[in-house]
Amino acid sequence: MNSPMVDLTNSLPLARPELLLAGFALIAVILGAWFKDRSFVALSVLGVLALLTAAGLAIAFAPAAPVEILQGAMVVDGVGVFAKALIAFSAAATLALGADHFVRTKEQRFEYPIMIVLAVLGMFVMVSAQDLITLYVGVELQSLAAYVLAAWRRDDARSSEAGLKYFVLSAISSGLLLFGSSFVYGFTGSIRFDAIASAVGEGAGGLGLMFGLVLMLCALGFKMSAAPFHMWTPDVYEGAPTPVTAFFAAAPKVAAVALMARLLYEPFAGLDGQWQQVVAALSAISMAWGSIGALLQTNLKRLMAYSSIANMGFVLMGLSSGEQSGPVASLIYLALYLPATIGIFALILAMRRDGEAVETVGDLAGLAQTRPWMAALFTMLLFSVAGIPPFAGFIGKLLVFIAAIDAGLVGLAIVGAIAAVVAAAYYLRLLASIWFSAPAAAPLQGYGPVIALTATAAAALSFPVLVLALGALQTWAEAAVRMSY
Repeated sequence: MNSPMVDLTNSLPLARPELLLAGFALIAVILGAWFKDRSFVALSVLGVLALLTAAGLAIAFAPAAPVEILQGAMVVDGVGVFAKALIAFSAAATLALGADHFVRTKEQRFEYPIMIVLAVLGMFVMVSAQDLITLYVGVELQSLAAYVLAAWRRDDARSSEAGLKYFVLSAISSGLLLFGSSFVYGFTGSIRFDAIASAVGEGAGGLGLMFGLVLMLCALGFKMSAAPFHMWTPDVYEGAPTPVTAFFAAAPKVAAVALMARLLYEPFAGLDGQWQQVVAALSAISMAWGSIGALLQTNLKRLMAYSSIANMGFVLMGLSSGEQSGPVASLIYLALYLPATIGIFALILAMRRDGEAVETVGDLAGLAQTRPWMAALFTMLLFSVAGIPPFAGFIGKLLVFIAAIDAGLVGLAIVGAIAAVVAAAYYLRLLASIWFSAPAAAPLQGYGPVIALTATAAAALSFPVLVLALGALQTWAEAAVRMSY
């Protein structure tokens, strides 16, 4: 991609979203150090506003053509803006859920909104990276904040275990990313994506370059919970506080997918015949393993972990096509998947009995009789994630299937169809418990307005009537991909 270079002064206006988030984090650290945990609510509110404003700035000042900023280290283009909007909106929703939850459980600490914003800043850098060093800096900034969030409950054994497992296994993925990047640099002689693309076009690297790319794809597969690099996901989802789990299930997935798309369709576009097989294999394994693994779960958060693995397989199905329709389908899939996932975790967060959180499938028993509105929201959200028509999730699955079939990946599409049927089984098992089982002895407690608003808004976004807005979403995604690749 040939983008006009600009100097640092002219870069600053186009880097408004990143500068805003960095400025908030620096000021919040000072305020938090001064006012301690008394500033938690104020910083959380300001953090939500900062994230929403960053999304608004990214959209409002999106250029008509790709523009490189910060001396070519980053680029502002269509896919970057689309991904930043999804990341910021999902992070804002989960930050609001977390602030409300931690106030209720008296676990508020001022570092929470700062960690969320710093993680999002790392994701913004990831999706706009134009060289291997910027890519790594973005990944690590996001990961370092995520380690802290996973181990948020320092006195809780499960949360500490989640943080430790995430840290150790993520360190391995970081090593793979660096090792792969060193191969790419060694065989192309450059860290910049445009120079790598030129070298690939001239036939440089051969098997060694492909080996480096595979290592990088493995590292990014870890970040997006793609099998067989998913081993951290169930334990971290279960052990981390539920608002943190909701964050992990949303924003980092978008960043990892957008970064993988940028790698595949920019510097390594000339190797599509090779990497297509690798991405298709990751997709098939993720769909199969995620769907089968979820059937065996009794904990809702672990079940959603395996569900996320399967759903990332469907996203990778779109990317594996090698055509522009692939990234379009994957971006739309994510845009439709995120609200439903956040809504489900909001409802899991609302499940409390006798002041304690409950998270098992059995705790959903008879929910339709004791909490009919909550049961109705669960039903719509689960239908959407399962891809059952006419809910929004069905549109996302349909688009990735079309992209795969158009690219000749009929076998992968068949694996996806079987995985979707298997996945429907465990979603229907939850709904059967909600609607047809006898209520548990003690009813669930009531939930606050933040949870109710988040879950209701998520369900509304999956409702068939609002799917009519998909036309505008698809037009935006197609324009973004056309501009970027």
